[in-house]
Amino acid sequence: MTFETKYDIINIESKKGEKNMAVNRKVEREILRNEYLQKVIDALLELDETVLRVKSNEIAIPVVGCEGNEDYVVVTVKVPTGANKGTEPYDGYELAQDYEMKVREKEEKKKEKEKEKAKKIAKDKEIREKKKSVE
Repeated sequence: MTFETKYDIINIESKKGEKNMAVNRKVEREILRNEYLQKVIDALLELDETVLRVKSNEIAIPVVGCEGNEDYVVVTVKVPTGANKGTEPYDGYELAQDYEMKVREKEEKKKEKEKEKAKKIAKDKEIREKKKSVE
């Protein structure tokens, strides 16, 4: 069995000695992950960024913050299998919709809290003014 890195194809010899090209799901995901990770690396290199490969699916980019602090931006590329070892397929569209709904809910809650806070501030101001007028 051989593994060609450029095309990421596994050559498997059958029992009769014939060579077959076969790619199982695990290998297919690995091929996709490597392909997209390489695209990300190439894009960052075109921007003259330093790219450090720290894991098979992860890169780190050294950065300097606005106050001169050195940090790293870590980018992880993965091809998810879904829940329960693939019994429920990963659905990126559904997850994007869920995320969008959660963001909207947070914004609505934040607006409600701001309204309540404004009401409380107005009420406290009114109470303080009443106290001043009584004195």
